[in-house]
Amino acid sequence: MTTTTTPARTERDALCDLFGEVGPEVPTLCEGWDARDLAAHLVVRERRPDIAPGLVVSALARHSEKVRVTESERPWAELVERVRTGPPTWNPMHFRRVDELVNTVEYFVHHEDVRRAQPGWTPRTLSPELTEALAAPLARMGRLLTRRAKVGLVLQPTGREPIRLRKGEPAVTISGDVGELVLYVYGRKDHARVDLTGPQDAVEQVRAASFGI
Repeated sequence: MTTTTTPARTERDALCDLFGEVGPEVPTLCEGWDARDLAAHLVVRERRPDIAPGLVVSALARHSEKVRVTESERPWAELVERVRTGPPTWNPMHFRRVDELVNTVEYFVHHEDVRRAQPGWTPRTLSPELTEALAAPLARMGRLLTRRAKVGLVLQPTGREPIRLRKGEPAVTISGDVGELVLYVYGRKDHARVDLTGPQDAVEQVRAASFGI
């Protein structure tokens, strides 16, 4: 995998560094997964294309989970190094543009999944480069990720133009920094620093809706 510094590469390395600091048994924000489980997921996602259907189709999830569990049995240092090394050369994610497209948000979210599951965490100040790299997917993926909301929905990133995700009234505005909004629409609602404004019933509906893939 290219070693050129990009937000995707930076987040990958930062997550691997954090894995090394906290060890394999700490919790994450991924329900039921510790750090070892998450690391194994990241490896098989990039090295075992046969598990991809099981990531989105529940009927095929058993095979994907079996492959992930087998990967998780590797020694911790080896598992983390496989995450850091990234996809093999035959995987399109090996190339910079594809890596940026599919891995920037993936590794940012999972980095925060580990950080924010630990006591005493505080939000990071994101670099301008990472903020820019997260902003486009926020608009592109936000509509899909918030599809279960039954009210109008607007994202208001700090210092940026609003993003209308869902039409309709009543409408709820979710305000916060770009990274916090990414975490919110990806389902990390309880750990994202955002503000919701709008009619109370609509706000409660958004809070209760299941966001994410």
